[in-house]
Amino acid sequence: MLQQWPSTSSTLWTLSQGGSCPSLMEHKWLHLSVLRSYTLGLKLENEQSKVFGRQIKRTCLCASQRPRQDSSVKKKAFPQNVDLPPILPKKKKKPYPVPLKKILRESRMNKKLAQMGIEKPLEPPKNGLLVPGLIPAAYDVLDAWKVLIKGVAQLLHVVPVYGCSKCPEVHVAETGHKIQDCLGSANAKRNSSHSWVRGSINDVLLPVESYHLYDPFGRRVKHETRFDYDRIPAVVELCIQAGVEIPEYPSRRRTKPIRMIGKKVFDRGESVEEPRPWRSADLSALVDFDTHGACERFPPPLLSEVPRIAQETMDAYQTVRSGVQRLMKKYTVKACGYCSEVHVGPWGHNAKLCGEFKHQWRDGKHGWQDATLDEVFPPNYVWHVRDPKGPPLTSALKSYYGKAPVVVELCMQAGAQIPEIYKPMMRLDVIIPESDEARLVA
Repeated sequence: MLQQWPSTSSTLWTLSQGGSCPSLMEHKWLHLSVLRSYTLGLKLENEQSKVFGRQIKRTCLCASQRPRQDSSVKKKAFPQNVDLPPILPKKKKKPYPVPLKKILRESRMNKKLAQMGIEKPLEPPKNGLLVPGLIPAAYDVLDAWKVLIKGVAQLLHVVPVYGCSKCPEVHVAETGHKIQDCLGSANAKRNSSHSWVRGSINDVLLPVESYHLYDPFGRRVKHETRFDYDRIPAVVELCIQAGVEIPEYPSRRRTKPIRMIGKKVFDRGESVEEPRPWRSADLSALVDFDTHGACERFPPPLLSEVPRIAQETMDAYQTVRSGVQRLMKKYTVKACGYCSEVHVGPWGHNAKLCGEFKHQWRDGKHGWQDATLDEVFPPNYVWHVRDPKGPPLTSALKSYYGKAPVVVELCMQAGAQIPEIYKPMMRLDVIIPESDEARLVA
């Protein structure tokens, strides 16, 4: 709002344009006191008036004050509504997370250095050494991973979760929805309706496993030797390679970096025999890292403790996602461009287990490329239900519903606060009409 501030004026006699009658010009000098916490806006205005036959010209300076925004505090603005990531076709390779031009440029540079016989410059952890600054982050991710498994297992005793027996669809509500989008076997006979059964923890936390390697820069896993290596969750294997020490799953900690020319490693250091303590060790300490049998290990919680457990589970979910994303910026994780196989290490394994699009042409070998966060830790989006005890969702109102990761939806229905990042995709501001009003909505 513009405000005319108190001022002091001085009057001067001047000649008019005709030179016959004097005119009066008044100058106003403003005394402004601007606080540091406010932003000052100025505006000049010229006024002319006649007083007793004399023409008076006044120049007024109007000022406005508004609170000054602190530049050091930047609030991240989220859009009102966000569409979910598109479902990629299965008869086509996944897009590269890194631009293809950048991949080709680095490949040409490495090839040129190899032709010149120059050693490839490597920095930790690309040279086999640990990054000391990421070791605490790896421990935080592993601790949050255990809290996440425990919390989801306890909440499954309270909040019902259903899964389709014919497709990967999951729904969190008292009953399954009636949206006809099933793509499983014999869906035409069921008019694409889902066949709901009671879900498990593997429907909430999708199991993504990777081979555990004592030396990631050693020999690759071959198809004939694939049973000599343990399969553990990819999140746990990433934490182990980032510096977490688990006696049952040892990992080689190098003191000297490896050396490469092109794609060939010509100096791996001393040859070390891989220890196998897990053959005779007590594996009871490893059950906290796996989702197998988690619902049987943790009893149902008290109803008064459900909101607290839900909030702790939500916080652990956020910690795992942010921590895994931070670790993946340094440590290499590979994913198949055709199937859901994930391998934690500088290069993929040679096990011929891919059965997706055109696997006959590749003899079952995986098409390795850089992995994304959603491939290592899948969110598994489900429909957001505003009233879990209300009527089931229908196909007629499908365009008005939002979605959220299944862990977020599970914790939200148990009493946890919704993070701001997930509110746009949940479409909380969209009013869902009645079934007979949907056709009248523009």
